[in-house]
Amino acid sequence: MMKKINNPAIGDSWEDVKKELFSDEEILEIEASAALMGELIEARHKKGISQKRLEELSGVSQPVIARMEKGATSPQVSTLLKVLRPLGLTIKIVPVSEA
Repeated sequence: MMKKINNPAIGDSWEDVKKELFSDEEILEIEASAALMGELIEARHKKGISQKRLEELSGVSQPVIARMEKGATSPQVSTLLKVLRPLGLTIKIVPVSEA
């Protein structure tokens, strides 16, 4: 359930505020990025791999991995692939209707 915001100057709900601040394309990009990083974090935890160990396995520095997981950076595809590989994952392109 969406929480109502009691300040009409910024909108009645997060959905209203989000639509005012971001374009539809930006919202899709943000949501896709968050989902991707969520999958990465979940896979890392399931395998019991620390960020430091993932650094050793992938060649991507731990601070970069931390920034990726926090959403503080948008990694290049090559960096993302390096991090996903030791987790047994890769990227697959699918039609938007399947996402």
